[in-house]
Amino acid sequence: MRDLAKLPKAHLHLHFTGSLRVSSLREMSEEHGMRLPSALTDGVALRVPADERGWFRFQRLYDAARHCVRSEADMRRLVDEAAADDAAEGSGRLEIQVDPTSYAPFVGGITPAVEIVLDEARAASARHGVEVAVVVAASRMRHPLDARTLARLAARYAGDGPGEVVGFGLSNDERRGDTAEFARAFRIARRAGLASVPHGGELLGPSHVREVVGALAPDRLGHGVRSVEDPTLLASLVESGVALEVCPASNVSLGVYESADDVPLRELVDAGAQVALGADDPLLFGSRLVAQYETARTVHGFTDGELADLARASIRGSRASEGTRQRLLTDVDAWLADEPVDRPVDVPTDGAPTHGLSSSSHRIAG
Repeated sequence: MRDLAKLPKAHLHLHFTGSLRVSSLREMSEEHGMRLPSALTDGVALRVPADERGWFRFQRLYDAARHCVRSEADMRRLVDEAAADDAAEGSGRLEIQVDPTSYAPFVGGITPAVEIVLDEARAASARHGVEVAVVVAASRMRHPLDARTLARLAARYAGDGPGEVVGFGLSNDERRGDTAEFARAFRIARRAGLASVPHGGELLGPSHVREVVGALAPDRLGHGVRSVEDPTLLASLVESGVALEVCPASNVSLGVYESADDVPLRELVDAGAQVALGADDPLLFGSRLVAQYETARTVHGFTDGELADLARASIRGSRASEGTRQRLLTDVDAWLADEPVDRPVDVPTDGAPTHGLSSSSHRIAG
């Protein structure tokens, strides 16, 4: 097997707090005198049903973790460690998603919150050799006017390089909010040249994907796996070039599919979809980026050539500069040209991830 941690790739679906290492979360909680739910530290990946009760449990855990990120130092640590973890897994480009509203009270507002993340993204990029750009995301749980404010803020920092904002997203429970009411925010972002990268088509099915596509004109769709249930819809996504940020571990943890075998990764790829694998929230779902590629290899039978194609799709779906894309694509070709090695893939420790967890594992590193 070729080493998947050395396969050059882009990581396009990673949430800010959700990227935290378990060990770092423990240290932050102790520093701030906060008690964490055992589900965040017991080493067991989250498993909830795909209903409102399941989402409520997931959201409560995420909020508990987010409440531990309470200073500029915490935010900088998070960005730096996310970059280090991605670099160790072969990522040459990370586009991390953040809603600055959650961290604004601790650093003086949403503008300082964004600027802290961007400044550390530039520094971490140089430190770890991976380009870290930012997607600013609004929440379906908040008023659409808040989304417009965030879109205008994101537009001020638009670019394609490290420490710049490359996209505008919409996250949280797909069942909440009126998608069409967020369209104006996305128009603001699009005029600034930002990619439209809303979530859709994970908790809800094809009708929701159509709603998101019609209202928000996505360049990439966060998840989008449920589009496989409507071949006509999937064909339209393929034709229009909408990339799908598929996160197998997330789909299983949130009860969308019973097991990794049920995630329709093969069906999406065979239909011609541009699929970029992502880790979503490793803190809760128990596996990082390389583990998603391991799932493709060991569960779905992807060959090294097909895994290289997945990596290429992630690079092409990124908002990296043309120079960065070409460099990473050339590196993918070099990875594939190398002779495979006949040895098992190492399992990482929490503090220094190297190859991710196997797709069959339900343990959080650390």
